[in-house]
Amino acid sequence: MIRTCFVVVANGVADGPVGITLDVLGAATRIRRAGLDTSGGKGELVPKLVSLDGQPVRTAAKRGLEVDGALRDARPGKRDVVLVPGLGMASEPEIERTLANDSAVELAARLAKLAPRVAAIGASCSATFLLAASGALDGHAATTTWWLAPVFARRFPNVELRQDRMVVSSGNRMTAGSAFAHADLVLALVAKLAGPTLAHLVASYLVLDERTSQARYMVRSHVRTNDPMLGAVEKYVLANLASSVELADLARAARTSPRTLARRVSAAFGTTPLRYVQRLKMDRAAHLLESSRDSVDAIAERVGYADASAFRRVFRREMGRSPRELRET
Repeated sequence: MIRTCFVVVANGVADGPVGITLDVLGAATRIRRAGLDTSGGKGELVPKLVSLDGQPVRTAAKRGLEVDGALRDARPGKRDVVLVPGLGMASEPEIERTLANDSAVELAARLAKLAPRVAAIGASCSATFLLAASGALDGHAATTTWWLAPVFARRFPNVELRQDRMVVSSGNRMTAGSAFAHADLVLALVAKLAGPTLAHLVASYLVLDERTSQARYMVRSHVRTNDPMLGAVEKYVLANLASSVELADLARAARTSPRTLARRVSAAFGTTPLRYVQRLKMDRAAHLLESSRDSVDAIAERVGYADASAFRRVFRREMGRSPRELRET
C-alpha cells in the first residue's frame, strides 16, 4: 500500500524539518525495499511537497524551494497523511502577524477540512499554531515548541497542552515540539502507519535518538528572567534546596497570594508551583551530576530527597532520562 505524505510548505518554512521529512521517509522506503524490515508491516509513505497555490516558497533561510503541486488541487484520501513543518515563527508578534495573513487563514481552513478525512495530520514547532488555529486540535491533546507553550495555552484553551512531550498523538492528530522534534514526528508517523519495527530501523540507520520529552532541553531562564515573581521563587528554592517547600512559602517569597502565584506559574510553564519547584531541583541536580563526582544518592539528598528511588523517578519524568544516563552522556 502506498500512501502519500503531503508536506505542506509556506513562506518562512524551516529548512531543516523539510529535509528531515524527506530523509526519514526516503530511508523508510529504502529499508523496506531492501527487505530489511521483516516484521510484516505494510505500506510506504511517499512525500509530496505542496504549497497553497503550487508556487515555490522562500524558506526561513531565504532559499527558494520548488514544490510538486498545490494544496488547493490536492485530494488526500483516507490513507494519506498531511504534515506541516515549522514555519520559523519564534515569537508571539510573529505568530500574530502570520496567522492574520490571508494565505494562513486559507491554509488553516483547508487543514480543518482535511483533518477528519486523512489517516493522520500533523505539525511541528510553530506550525502547531496553524493547525490549532484551524480548530483541528480542539478537544485533543497536543504539544508545541517549549518556549511558545504559554502563548499556545492562552490562545487555544480548548486544546489540552502537554508542553513537556516531544510528540503527542491524539486520534489522527499528531504534534511535535521545536524544529528538530520534527524528526520524532515523522518517525512516529512511520511507526503509526508502517509499523514500529520500520521506525526503529530508520532511527538506527540515521542515528536518531528516541526521545519522549522536551524537558531536558527547556531553558527555564528564557521565561523566568522576564518575571520578577518567578525570579523570587527561583531564588528562594535554590536557597532551600534541601528543604521541603510548601506553596505558602513560595507565595511569601514572591510577595503575592498562593492563587496569584499559581496563575503566574501556570501561564509561564503550564504547571503548578510545586511541580515547578521539582523542575528547579532537577535542574540543579542535573548540574551536579555533570559537574561533580558525588553519588546519585548524595545529590538526591542535596536537593531534598531522602528517598533516592523517588528522586530517580522524578528526575526521569522532568529531564527525560535517568541520572545515570545523563552522567554517562
